[in-house]
Amino acid sequence: MPLLEQLGLSFERYGEGWAEATWTPTALACNPRGVVHGGVYGVVHDAAMNFATNSALESGDHAATIDLHYQTMRSADAGEVLLVRAEVSRIARRLSFVESRVTNVDGLLVSKATSTFSLRRRDEA
Repeated sequence: MPLLEQLGLSFERYGEGWAEATWTPTALACNPRGVVHGGVYGVVHDAAMNFATNSALESGDHAATIDLHYQTMRSADAGEVLLVRAEVSRIARRLSFVESRVTNVDGLLVSKATSTFSLRRRDEA
């Protein structure tokens, strides 16, 4: 997604039910003071959890966000290197429950999130 690249997000690693990214927020992700805007965390978490969910699905299955809850514990600045990791907590026939964390390079929690995804299986189309 071009938006994720413009925000400075780069997904580099994934496996069955998880995804990891490096995020170096760009000016586009920040308010005029150079601090990441709160709503951008929602975009980052949603993308990470979507990638984690899709990595756990069979080819042809689809996921859609039902809800997204996130909290920001500390601020982050433009150019600061952040790490993003999302993991599926539970996946069922029609729903996936996922968690995501954004940390700084020292491992301090910047933001965390949970989400529920609706699943559409290819054999139900």
